[in-house]
Amino acid sequence: MSKRNVVAVSAFTLVSVFSSIAMASDGGASASSGLWIYFGIAIACGLAIGIAAFGTGLGMGNAINGAMQGVSRNPEAGGRIFTMLILGLALIESLCIYALLVCFLMIFKIPAAEEILKLFGA
Repeated sequence: MSKRNVVAVSAFTLVSVFSSIAMASDGGASASSGLWIYFGIAIACGLAIGIAAFGTGLGMGNAINGAMQGVSRNPEAGGRIFTMLILGLALIESLCIYALLVCFLMIFKIPAAEEILKLFGA
């Protein structure tokens, strides 16, 4: 297995583990377990956005590289290549926006500070 595949599989595993911890609910059995759920949400969102931004950055870089090579080889096709490039970049960027949307949905599960303090009885 190549190094890139190992990194991709481990990143997917980490995000899956943290998001499953975040979505788990123990019915409020103890204060510390409730706090770990919020910690898992925060870590999962940070990792998801970081991985999504990294992946879309690589994808956009490869797309722009291909478009520049195509235009340098055939300058007459520059207009068509540019149109396809913009369409491709929009589709690539939508993947990062979907990750951001999922993170917003998860972040809004974290309660206000007053509710977290109630968990500890303060």
